[in-house]
Amino acid sequence: MRVYLDDERNTPEGWVRVFWPDEAIALLETGEVARISLDHDLGDDERGTGYDVIVWIEAAVVTRGFQPPAINVHSANPPARLRMEAGIRAIERACTN
Repeated sequence: MRVYLDDERNTPEGWVRVFWPDEAIALLETGEVARISLDHDLGDDERGTGYDVIVWIEAAVVTRGFQPPAINVHSANPPARLRMEAGIRAIERACTN
């Protein structure tokens, strides 16, 4: 399954769209997500951002050996994109240790 977290953009064909981090995490928990593409700004920071999914994946990798899917960032927020990409690198490092 390919998961697309975004509140505004059109969903690419063949992707499952979710609007909130908890929805993305619920799908990740199934173990059936092969790829996830994340936006950062979702319209309600109190409900979460795409970065929250990165944080969850990293914690799951470190604490329980979760095998992460391929992760893409499609956020138009440059500082948030950099932060999310740094999180992806941390996940990759955790997977190799």
